[in-house]
Amino acid sequence: MGIGASIVLIAIGAILKWGVTAHVAGVSIATIGVILMVVGVIGLIVSLIVVAGARDRDVVVRDRTVDRGL
Repeated sequence: MGIGASIVLIAIGAILKWGVTAHVAGVSIATIGVILMVVGVIGLIVSLIVVAGARDRDVVVRDRTVDRGL
């Protein structure tokens, strides 16, 4: 899951939690909203850790010179 998908899940969860007033028998829309927000936050944290880890990988190239004493 990428950063964008995580933000979308958080937004949809917030809309379901605080914006929807409909009632469905046997289903708590507010609870589904909270679950989506939690999954979105976890996905965002994992995505940011992966991106930060990818930035730290610097490639070091060393040229090897040989002095032949000429």
